[in-house]
Amino acid sequence: MKLKQRLAGSQSAVVGASALLIALTWVVFGQTLGHAFINYDDGAYVTQNKHVLAGISLRGIAWAFTHFQVNNWHPVTMISHMLDCQFYHLKSGGHHFTNVALHSIGVVLLFAVLREMTNDFWRSAFVAALFAIHPLHVESVAWVAERKDVLSGVFFFLTLGAYFRYVRKPGVARYMTMSILFALGLMSKAMLVTTPLVLLLLDYWPVQRIRDSSTFRRMLAEKIPLLFLSAAASVATILAQTGAFSSADELPLSWRITNAVVTCVTYLRQMIWPVKLAPFYPHPYNEVPLWEVGIALVFLVSVTAAAIRWRKRRPYFLTGWLWYLLMLLPVIGVLQVGAQAHADRYTYLPHIGIYLLVTWAVADMSIYWRYRRQLLGISTVIIIMVALTWSAWRQTGYWRNSETLWQHALAVTSDNNDMAHAGLGGTLLARGNVDEAIPHFRKALQLRPSNALVHGSLARALMQQGHVTEAITHWQVNLELRPNDTSERDSLARALLQDGRLTDAVAQWQQSLQHDSDDWDALNNLAWVFATAPDPAMRNATEAIESAERAAEITEGKEPIVFSALAAAYAEGGRFADAINTAKRGAALATEQNNSELRDELQRNIALYEAKTPLRDNSLQNSSPPP
Repeated sequence: MKLKQRLAGSQSAVVGASALLIALTWVVFGQTLGHAFINYDDGAYVTQNKHVLAGISLRGIAWAFTHFQVNNWHPVTMISHMLDCQFYHLKSGGHHFTNVALHSIGVVLLFAVLREMTNDFWRSAFVAALFAIHPLHVESVAWVAERKDVLSGVFFFLTLGAYFRYVRKPGVARYMTMSILFALGLMSKAMLVTTPLVLLLLDYWPVQRIRDSSTFRRMLAEKIPLLFLSAAASVATILAQTGAFSSADELPLSWRITNAVVTCVTYLRQMIWPVKLAPFYPHPYNEVPLWEVGIALVFLVSVTAAAIRWRKRRPYFLTGWLWYLLMLLPVIGVLQVGAQAHADRYTYLPHIGIYLLVTWAVADMSIYWRYRRQLLGISTVIIIMVALTWSAWRQTGYWRNSETLWQHALAVTSDNNDMAHAGLGGTLLARGNVDEAIPHFRKALQLRPSNALVHGSLARALMQQGHVTEAITHWQVNLELRPNDTSERDSLARALLQDGRLTDAVAQWQQSLQHDSDDWDALNNLAWVFATAPDPAMRNATEAIESAERAAEITEGKEPIVFSALAAAYAEGGRFADAINTAKRGAALATEQNNSELRDELQRNIALYEAKTPLRDNSLQNSSPPP
């Protein structure tokens, strides 16, 4: 036993265990480097987000801090996506690599922090291994859009480590370091708002700073600055999600509470038996049996009472159990955003508390004291790890692409899964199977008429079939539900343009700029209309030049299409020399980017400008009078 303890305490053992944990992580998640983006928020976060696609810049960083994205405020996460696009562009493997790398770092940090706090090498390593490859964590790691989980996890563990350093040697500098790391975590994902209370639990066990009510009050007061950070992040999140919360009419509070109670137990069942996992579980609304709610409530109350009763003999029970409940609290669904009953990703950090509880409890059970080496011995650990690794590896495979993901979701949930129908319909639409794109979308809307994303997807499918008027109707519903979605507003504007409603299209782009003044796509489109519309009443050289120059400034001269609009605007204003030079710059940039179609168009436009003739786009017909 002494040899085992000496081995566990050696630096080489720590390095070796860390290496094994990293290897285990990559055995499961290394396959994601060959996975594609999926049509579930990857577009909003990366592939269709023009601010992210532009890569890292001061303007992009400012945008990340001053704008909400997908009903959230997480600027550090958005900046990480910008960095990925800077290095990997749209090569999905690079984005997946970052996710797996961050998760690997988090795994090692968890091991290091637990080992330092508990002074127990083997149990800490086992908890970190469970965190590394549990199948419920697949969603957080294998999904590019869930970067916020793995990134906030890294900052969460760094916060715990910095806090322990502060505890060992208190000081302002160490407290500030911890606070900055915590703030970065909140700006990665606001789910960390209960972290100050988790630190209070760690004060009880394993740090053992709380001995009586007096020390408890002192420890609580010590967390007040952190609680202010949590409050600020909570306010930002509530503001970002205004309009996204489910209404009392759609989802009464009583339904949300009953689902929350059952969900707490569902996550524990899934931890023990992780089967039939899916990216979306439809909300049961009022269909949860009362007996199920009753059993779940009795279980939760009983375990909580046991944790309080055993708080002195088994303090890890109280810390682990309350860790789980507190970290789950922000996403339990009492304030419901979306139509999911629960989500695998929500267990990423909360389940660590249960891993702690179970690992320490099994090792310390006096009835098994004689056999503890056998119970937690190498053979048992290997069996558990092999089973979880296989299950997680298999679950990760379903995230290979959108089609495999949504087909699996429909197979393991039910036919009433509107998000699965929508996702599968989107996959078929992207492949060009529009006739097959549409029944799934209509089924999804039949199940949930308020699904804004499906309205947008169905509109795109209808456009491809030439049903412009119906497509416009669905985009209008989409924007009633998500008025800040400038990408969908641009799609509506283009549909209105195709329907001959130029004035209405212009109004949509102008509204986009009210939501996002840096929307260079809207600026560019307005500049083009104001410069090239055949109707003199629609043209405005001054506004065209201002809009195009602003778009060029925002894109930092990296988008050739902006030079096309800017050249046309200069020509409309009689500045033909500037128009020629600008069009030549655009043509050169288009050549660099292998955009031969735009290059040829710009070269044709140069001939017009050399003849001192402004450009007119005859496709910009207007069936409605200008304002």
